[in-house]
Amino acid sequence: MNIFSGLFRSRDKPKGSIGGVGGGFRFNMGGTSSGKTVTERSAMQTTAVYSCVKVISEAVASLPLHVYEEKPNGDTEKATRHALYTLLHLAPNVEMTAYTFIETALTHLLLWGNFYAQIVRDGRGFPIGLYPLLPNLMDISRDNSTKEIVYTYRSDGGEIKLSRYSILHIPGLGFDGVVGYSPIALAKNSIGMAIATEEYGAAFFKNGANPGGVLEFPGTVKDVARVKENWNTGYRGSDNAHKIALLEEGAKLNPISIPPEQAQFIQTRRYELEEIARVFRVPLHLVGDLEHATFSNIEFQSMNFVKFTLIPWIRRLELGFEKSLLPPWEQSSVFIKFSVDGLLRGAYKERMEGYAIGIQNGIYSINEVRALENMNLLSDGEGGNLHILNGNAIKLADAGAAYGLNKKQEGSYEDKK
Repeated sequence: MNIFSGLFRSRDKPKGSIGGVGGGFRFNMGGTSSGKTVTERSAMQTTAVYSCVKVISEAVASLPLHVYEEKPNGDTEKATRHALYTLLHLAPNVEMTAYTFIETALTHLLLWGNFYAQIVRDGRGFPIGLYPLLPNLMDISRDNSTKEIVYTYRSDGGEIKLSRYSILHIPGLGFDGVVGYSPIALAKNSIGMAIATEEYGAAFFKNGANPGGVLEFPGTVKDVARVKENWNTGYRGSDNAHKIALLEEGAKLNPISIPPEQAQFIQTRRYELEEIARVFRVPLHLVGDLEHATFSNIEFQSMNFVKFTLIPWIRRLELGFEKSLLPPWEQSSVFIKFSVDGLLRGAYKERMEGYAIGIQNGIYSINEVRALENMNLLSDGEGGNLHILNGNAIKLADAGAAYGLNKKQEGSYEDKK
């Protein structure tokens, strides 16, 4: 027996489904410690999850996506005539724009942990269409004979088996490198607590913002159902708030519920917002919580959001596109890249100071700076494409040589006098 056979046993079949539902290990998706059932779709009904998914997916979808080609001399330029350029930059199919496609991809990744799209190819094998597939309808297995990954999609017409050649699969965080795990499943207890808190608040105001209680009668009540119905009809609900209650037959109301201020209702809701924002790595000011936001730290937090939240997702998409959509002979010279320069730009004064330093040190030409600012380019005669260097920066030895030369010139001038 091969001593290494046991090491690769887990690769025999990717754990892409549990109980016939795709999206990686689901960790008993559904029941939570709060008693609320959590799924990817029900999680979106909480404002915190919806806001986090919305801000990340819209931020990435709003970035320009281009296909670039590297020339033999090392220069790169946009490959506008490449077969993928129109698909990724404008429209991946006849039904949606590139913005909607990327937004859908991020939504699937943030909720289910995987993004799948069917690749439609022409006779030469080049992609001509990309159609997103729902992750919860996808199963992943490995063929016993070829050991190749097989995707099984459950549609209204039955099960459809697709090869890796026909599927664009971008997995999120996972343990086997093949299938991603659902972030909603991993954070189901925090999300369940948020759902329970929202339902508690809704029920509280439904009852007229008054705690429940017990109606106490000195004697025996003959028709309990009638008394209960009359009380709920007259005093239950926000429309009946602050009405004067009329208690019959010596009845007395004894409240038994804990008031919301004692249960720290508002603090609990804020804590769950912070928990969910922590899962998605979204700054609180981007989901509407400005309690700790200041003018000085919002810009810094926004920069961190780009660096530590958006760029990992962006890089995951870029590599997934290149791996599945580019033919092998182009993967060394053609690459796909989002432009994040607009998100990383600071205030106007800071940008201008940075550009000035770049121009003076030969990093930027004037046209390169003008292109970043969406300004018209200058001609070669106007020096738009020149790279210049500030002449004040010289080596110390050259400075000494220049000093000696100057002294010699001064001496010859004195002799002439």
